[in-house]
Amino acid sequence: MTAIEPSAEARQLAEPLLQRLAALGIAEKTHWHRPHFTVEESRKDRGEASGHTKNLFLKDKKSRYFLVTVRDDAELDLKGLHRHIGAQGRLSFGSAEKMEALLGVSPGSVTALAALNAKADAVRFVVEEALLASDLVHCHPLTNEATTSLRPADLLSFMRACGHDPLILNVDGTNPL
Repeated sequence: MTAIEPSAEARQLAEPLLQRLAALGIAEKTHWHRPHFTVEESRKDRGEASGHTKNLFLKDKKSRYFLVTVRDDAELDLKGLHRHIGAQGRLSFGSAEKMEALLGVSPGSVTALAALNAKADAVRFVVEEALLASDLVHCHPLTNEATTSLRPADLLSFMRACGHDPLILNVDGTNPL
């Protein structure tokens, strides 16, 4: 993946996050690149590497919101997922407007690192157990013009420091906790 100079907007979006990670003593490496709106676009630039993420911003029938973060090649059963994450009824995708309001990110930039912007009771964060087995987890730093890499334990520590205790879930729906 070729590094590029980030746009001023992208740097402005990422800077508070990167500062918070540093303040928490969390080591990270951020690589700036052309915008990636899909997993497929990201793969074209980086190839196959473990620890890259796919994120789903979902809501249940009671309009409770969930951010599900899994390996970029994971397959999810959206019809049955609600039973394993505490959702009421079937899940659907949350709107771009709600995503911006609750996570402070736009479509294409959804990330577990948006825990920085989310109020503790507004979004339930769910992280795939198998993703946490990777050496590094690679996430957008609130912009799709970069990828931030950090240790899985540090991702969880960061989320907890932001007031979110993520649900760790097997993709097959078995909750290991």
